[in-house]
Amino acid sequence: STVMAAQMTDAHRRFLQVLMSNGITEGSEARKLHQHCCETDKVYYAHDKLDDFISTINSHLQPLFMQIRKGISEDDGRAHYAVVNLAETEVTKMASDYTEMELELFRKTMDLIILSENGFASSTDILNLADQLNTKKMKKKEAEQVLKAFVEDKWLSEKNGEYTLHTRCIIEMEQYILSNYQDVARKCNICHSLAIQSQVCESCGIGMHLPCVRKYFRGQTEPRCPKCNEFWSCDTP
Repeated sequence: STVMAAQMTDAHRRFLQVLMSNGITEGSEARKLHQHCCETDKVYYAHDKLDDFISTINSHLQPLFMQIRKGISEDDGRAHYAVVNLAETEVTKMASDYTEMELELFRKTMDLIILSENGFASSTDILNLADQLNTKKMKKKEAEQVLKAFVEDKWLSEKNGEYTLHTRCIIEMEQYILSNYQDVARKCNICHSLAIQSQVCESCGIGMHLPCVRKYFRGQTEPRCPKCNEFWSCDTP
């Protein structure tokens, strides 16, 4: 199988190109794309070999400090794929697209979201930050436009005036967030990836993604914490 892994074909290159231009690709789309690329470039296709296909690409991306990473949507638990630049640990990836002032607003918004109870920050709270920026005060109207851009570019997502980190942002910035918010950033006790929107055990403090909570407690009449076995006091979704 090592011989197989070494071959980077046009199908692999095509797949990577689309993934990069998408920013983030949902799992079922990635599977369709895998088939499409193999058929277009007449490369052997097996529907259950997407992970192998991706690890072939990753072995070629390694010297470039890049990697296709898989992440889970905190909303519905679906798999997503994004190309991550491992050399840019900071929010540097965004630096080419946004001004220093806009980046400051993003970092402060990220603070609010990560330090919140439920992984959301209200637009009111975010807009209040806009006139406390160090770089330069930002007008409300302007801040609203910037927030819109963050949503369009898939760094934030918004539900009824509440903002959280987009799946793409979580995949790309997981290491950054874990190292910069060591005291508060949690990994999900079930899937072990970073959990922003989560439920937290009142007894021992572990966190779980909502989709993971749903799966874990399915069919249990009395939900108990997977770690300390105390009664799970949050309303399970």
